Amino acid sequence: MLILALTASVSAQLLKVPVHRLLKKRWDLRRAVGAGGMPSSHSAMVTALATAVGYTRGWHSDLFAVVVVFALIVLYDAVGIRQAVGRQSQFLNRVQRETIIGEVVQTHLPEFVGHTPLEVLAGAAWGVLLTILFY
Repeated sequence: MLILALTASVSAQLLKVPVHRLLKKRWDLRRAVGAGGMPSSHSAMVTALATAVGYTRGWHSDLFAVVVVFALIVLYDAVGIRQAVGRQSQFLNRVQRETIIGEVVQTHLPEFVGHTPLEVLAGAAWGVLLTILFY
């Protein structure tokens, strides 16, 4: 299960490069290591794990329930909280560009940290698909 979950995460992360190329019409190899983007590697990892637990331990097991709750928290975080952090970073970066702050060192905050619901759904589907293929 651990190997499957890690494989889902790493492969989803690597898929971000060609998907970015298809959607944005330019290559960006940083997508292979950056946060955010299509598909969500966190979503792929937790859904692969949850699906694998369901297959091996039973869909009505206590362990499956625990892993599903964990997965739902991660999915919610990817869309809600991390996307809000990205919007806040965009705003703060704009404020820094437009404001002269004397001696204060300006730091560019990462803006691409969260996911859209479609990116999370794609990651979740990737995790389930890999698990079906694995088992």
